[in-house]
Amino acid sequence: MKTIGILSLTLLLGMTLSASANDSVTEAIGNSKQWAIQTGDYANTRYSELDQINKSNVKDLKVAWTFSTGVLRGHEGSPLVIGDIMYVHSPFPNTVFALDLANDGKILWRYEPKQNPDVIAVMCCDTVNRGLAYADGKVFLHQADTTLVALDAKTGEVKWSVVNGDPTKGETNTATVLPVKDKLIVGISGGEYGVQGHVTAYSIETGELLWRAYSVGPDDQLLVDPEKTTQLGKPIGKDSSISTWEGDQWKIGGGTTWGWYSYDPELNLIYYGTGNPSTWNPKQRPGDNKWSMTIFARDADTGMAKWVYQMTPHDEWDFDGVNEMILTDQEVDGQMRKLLTHFDRNGLAYTLDRETGELLVAEKYDPAVNWTTGVDMDPASETYGRPAVVAQYSTEQNGEDTNTTGVCPAALGTKDQQPAAYSPKTNLFYVPTNHVCMDYEPFKVSYAAGQPYVGATLSMYPAPDSHGGMGNFIAWDNIKGEIKWSLPEQFSVWSGALATAGDIVFYGTLEGYLKAIDSETGEELFKFKTPSGIIGNVMTYEREGKQYVAVLSGVGGWAGIGLAAGLTNPTEGLGAVGGYAALSEYTALGGQLTVFELPD
Repeated sequence: MKTIGILSLTLLLGMTLSASANDSVTEAIGNSKQWAIQTGDYANTRYSELDQINKSNVKDLKVAWTFSTGVLRGHEGSPLVIGDIMYVHSPFPNTVFALDLANDGKILWRYEPKQNPDVIAVMCCDTVNRGLAYADGKVFLHQADTTLVALDAKTGEVKWSVVNGDPTKGETNTATVLPVKDKLIVGISGGEYGVQGHVTAYSIETGELLWRAYSVGPDDQLLVDPEKTTQLGKPIGKDSSISTWEGDQWKIGGGTTWGWYSYDPELNLIYYGTGNPSTWNPKQRPGDNKWSMTIFARDADTGMAKWVYQMTPHDEWDFDGVNEMILTDQEVDGQMRKLLTHFDRNGLAYTLDRETGELLVAEKYDPAVNWTTGVDMDPASETYGRPAVVAQYSTEQNGEDTNTTGVCPAALGTKDQQPAAYSPKTNLFYVPTNHVCMDYEPFKVSYAAGQPYVGATLSMYPAPDSHGGMGNFIAWDNIKGEIKWSLPEQFSVWSGALATAGDIVFYGTLEGYLKAIDSETGEELFKFKTPSGIIGNVMTYEREGKQYVAVLSGVGGWAGIGLAAGLTNPTEGLGAVGGYAALSEYTALGGQLTVFELPD
């Protein structure tokens, strides 16, 4: 690991947003009494300045009120709170509720999309949706069928709608969207169906398509400049993507963009990651398969990529790179630098300079990770920035129709999309993780539009020779590249974390517990079992001088797909059903928002 100094001072980007960002979003984020964006701020820190609930009194939390969404599938994301209105979403059919917090949560309006239920069959890993966005008096929903809708925040009236993809080809949506300036940044799902992933900017005012940048393909589709777009300081060169695919395989090459987006208003750059290459059988797609599994930094106005970094070239394990990019300003070797921290599915935690794309740290954040010995950190090396693959766990080297056993992590990664949190008070990142390994057997598969294009059979199980559980909740030092402490969990931690100025961190468990821990030590201070497993993201807000904490519960997602979809074959759910079979002994389906408060 490259040593980059001792952390002594951290500045939250979310506290210093400039006027170049969308003014309505900037103003809403700047008011800590609200929860105006899914990730807490543009920097994706999931940190709140509220401190009424703190480590001395969090043990006294009680349920303030609850709300049922009426849907029994996986509930990811969180509500938004703007003023006295809370906006709640559901999984498919993606109903939106506006609740009046000044009137006992009375439903002010609801939006009920009319979607073709056939879209459910082409959603990879449950019918989840990661939440709404707000800007300029509008609430934005990206539906499962890829219809993007702008709703009047006061009335629910549809102001405009556009279609972002084609479900008959396998293009769907599970992600939220990001309002930036006059644009709405929107991704696409469908990596298991051989789609060509992309990010699109639409006009917040009209829904007009302003630019679209693909993850794989020719330079003009990628929105890259061969001489100016760089990877690790070097120009990527002409045809950087298609030269790493065989023939026209890139046209069904995946690289979908169903994760989270962050934004630096000073640099005017948007950051996000791309997903797995298609198919899961690496033998059928020789080459690095650029730019799947890649961090992109793009100009918000034009979509042009400033820099890229491919984390897992020629992915052999379905280690999507879509997890959140957390932006912090930190002291490195005595100098303040703009950093980006990313916990990848591949089990490596990366720290980069977000202005230049320089790689500073790449370390395992679960000791069980075994597919690689680590990343080459020598800038003079020909393999600089690449992970060294352990032959025993290479699904390609072992060959088609050969079961590669004991690969850690499993395809759902050391962390999936469940977002981490960051506290400027401790300078630590709080990370929900999966402590899961797999057996992986690739086989030859043919492409047909709208049909699964996977080509692998998987089984999953807890990492051996450890605590026997399938998850940990860890505190991570992004400068040293090391775990400060780790809390074992029986199942994967599939909930987004929340850190607050009250010196506490919240997260949920698949059994349904909301937990609060000491942000410095990890000591458990509070837990409460909600009606169903938690895969939602914890949020907080304040109203009339009282702080509240809220979380959606409703088991599902990839880890809970067996329960959510009624699957029983151990290899179904892309291998997750067997791995999480015991989950049914601890929780059942649900769809409820639970809001907590301190006693009066």
